Amino acid sequence: MAEVGFKKWIITITVITASLLELIDTTIVNVSLPQIQGNLGATLEDVAWVVTGYAVANVIILPMSGWLGSFFGRKNYFLGSIILFTIASFLCGNAHSLSELVVFRIIQGVAGGGLISTSQAILVETWPREQIGTATALFGLGAVVGPTVGPTIGGYITDHASWNWIFYVNIPVGAVAAFCAYTFIHKTPKDAKGKPIDWWGIALLAIAVGSLQVILEKGESEDWFSKTYILALTITAILGTILFIWRETTYEFPIVNFSIMRHRSFAVGMFTSFILGFGLYGSVFVFPVFCQNLLGFTAQQTGELLFPGGLCTIVMMPFIGKMLNKGIPAQFMATIGMFLFFVFTFMLSNSTLETGEVNVLIPLLIRGVGMALLFVPLTTLAISDLKGPEMGQGTGLNNMMRQLGGSFGIAALTTIIHIRQGVHRSHLITNINPYNNAFTQRMHFLEQAFMAKGKSAIDATHMAYSAIEGMVVRQSLLLTYNDAYLISGLIMLFSIPLLYLQPFKKGKVTVPTDAH
Repeated sequence: MAEVGFKKWIITITVITASLLELIDTTIVNVSLPQIQGNLGATLEDVAWVVTGYAVANVIILPMSGWLGSFFGRKNYFLGSIILFTIASFLCGNAHSLSELVVFRIIQGVAGGGLISTSQAILVETWPREQIGTATALFGLGAVVGPTVGPTIGGYITDHASWNWIFYVNIPVGAVAAFCAYTFIHKTPKDAKGKPIDWWGIALLAIAVGSLQVILEKGESEDWFSKTYILALTITAILGTILFIWRETTYEFPIVNFSIMRHRSFAVGMFTSFILGFGLYGSVFVFPVFCQNLLGFTAQQTGELLFPGGLCTIVMMPFIGKMLNKGIPAQFMATIGMFLFFVFTFMLSNSTLETGEVNVLIPLLIRGVGMALLFVPLTTLAISDLKGPEMGQGTGLNNMMRQLGGSFGIAALTTIIHIRQGVHRSHLITNINPYNNAFTQRMHFLEQAFMAKGKSAIDATHMAYSAIEGMVVRQSLLLTYNDAYLISGLIMLFSIPLLYLQPFKKGKVTVPTDAH
């Protein structure tokens, strides 16, 4: 039921705040991992489970969130998720060991999975049908900006306080969001109450999606299939997915209603959401690593660089929503968005070791505009034919695909970086030989420089070779990151034809929200 006036806006602010809590927490922890590692006495491989546990729990719950909203009532499920997320945030900040922190992060991920899709469903039902573009744009503020500003907030808090506070800051925000949700959001019927619970579906979903997410999170660091448990999880994920789809398409009361795939816009939208996640999360992953490992920026500097692009997205979102409401085809706007994302990656793929903050600012602003032109039209196209109970199911699946796209993107780009670094190093090493005039001149210059500082001829030669090795490593990394940028941009560019498999909507884009 659409709301009006003050109540509409207070519900809108509440659900955006709740979704921001979940989305910021997907990336806010990343820059704090070294501090957590040192404080809790863990290895880097072990502390990575702080991120992995949250992501796995999150992606398992996302496709179930529609059914859970029907079973408990959407308001009750949303409110319960906020409260559980807030409690889990306190427990994470108060954790005294790594195992405690991982367990509490999993609980936080379970609650967070219920926040994002339920927030979107509530927002779409709160706004009038003819203003669905605006509603999607407002939700997109959290979905796009959250992962972008997460590292900024995490870096600032970690530099000026302690890692515990990246969790404690959720508590007052969660408390206010819970109060507003309880006070202003109207109750919805418990459509699934009294019907048989699809326990097999829940189990198979957890096994299939959980296994896949662990593979994507840990595959590169574990050298993929060289580890037995990664191979076992791959087989489990494949079998689990097949059995899950069979179960849900044959059971009378499925936990995930695949019948909504009959809507062509939604079916194609699943793929475009996957590509969106690939670009959104993949670029947020590569850029900070590139800046900190190669250009020598601090975590806070890197976060501050990402902020103007996020601000650009915020400014653009309302205009995108208005253009959709006026009937401008979503496909056209998304095409421009994909092209702008390619421009962003192409510009960064020409980076050098002298690249500074000013050089990356314009590409990041272009990315900010491109993401606004992508998220709102793609999400609107995907859910535009859904109605009633289908809305919760659709938003859950759509958000899951975006999260999985991000996980695939990070895993793929990490692997590309690993492989291409070796390729570029091998190529550059061939130039280090006494027959290369450029090498011999540089070697002689370095030897003379070290000897001028009082080093012996033998020590100067060793130090010169070490300096050359450092140059090779840096150049190899530079070429590798440039490759990663260009590949992610080309994937987005080549995905443009997918947009035109979705039917064009006549007139304004609307979403009927009645159940019948």
